[in-house]
Amino acid sequence: MKKTLIITTINPKTEAVDAFANLLEDWEIILVGDKKSQSIEDEGNITFLSVEKQKEIEFETADVTPYNHYARKNIGYLYAIKSGAEVIYDTDDDNIPYQNWVFPKFKQSELVTTESRYWNVYKHFTEEKVWPRGYPLDEINSKISYSEKKKEVDIGVWQGLADKEPDVDAIHRLTIGKQIIFNTHPPITLDKHVYCPFNSQNTLWRKNSFPLLYLPSTVSFRFTDILRGYITQRLLWKNDHHLGFTQSTVYQDRNEHDLMADFKSEIDCYLQSKSVVNILESINLDEDYLESLKKVYTALSKEGIVSDLELNRLEAWSNDIKILI
Repeated sequence: MKKTLIITTINPKTEAVDAFANLLEDWEIILVGDKKSQSIEDEGNITFLSVEKQKEIEFETADVTPYNHYARKNIGYLYAIKSGAEVIYDTDDDNIPYQNWVFPKFKQSELVTTESRYWNVYKHFTEEKVWPRGYPLDEINSKISYSEKKKEVDIGVWQGLADKEPDVDAIHRLTIGKQIIFNTHPPITLDKHVYCPFNSQNTLWRKNSFPLLYLPSTVSFRFTDILRGYITQRLLWKNDHHLGFTQSTVYQDRNEHDLMADFKSEIDCYLQSKSVVNILESINLDEDYLESLKKVYTALSKEGIVSDLELNRLEAWSNDIKILI
């Protein structure tokens, strides 16, 4: 089984990149560059996709995705798929793996169900007041009753947690700002129609979920992977797959951030996440992921959540995927 790790970076080779390269010797590590990136030499299991190399691959996606945007990572996903990847691990250059880094198999039996549309998975792993980036702010203090049941389900995507600086929003960092070490706990899976945002910082994707890797590029940097995450959950359920959460497999030594700039970039997360979920719940989806993505983004465009330009970029992604899969 060919396993590939994707990171986008504008920095020199970081401690996290070296740690992954040494720990996961049988994985291919692809670093996706941008115009701001510093060149990194290919060595061992590391391949640096410079802007020049991205042009040579001749993906339609490379031609239509804007520069200096996190969605350039889409080109890395396509490169991995073209290279024969059967599993893709998605992370960032400031997430450092623990020595016992491992993800569960794509099967899971602990299923959380609730009558609410939302459930804060972080509560399963800590008693601290913390919520994932993209979680609806008006649901943070909701007392949601839930139950766990035994039912074996297929996992389409695993989200691993991150210690020290978990993926929280700027409001949490500005008002609480506390480092978190999550408890060791068995993995958990959300039942159909129970949403919790997930990110691109520590996720493992199985091959039949690869079309859902698409990161939108007409939304803000802090919203792009959150929007993808909500869409992915809804489309997974259509094919009887689920999103699973597992304990921390990395800790984050966070790159420098301007928290007020993060706050500004997250405003759509705060204001539009529930609208996105309402749209997702109202659409009659297909089992074909690419057709469903087209339906979803068309609806999001009509509501002004993405621009019409997103539909052209999604079409390029779909054309590339159809050739590769």
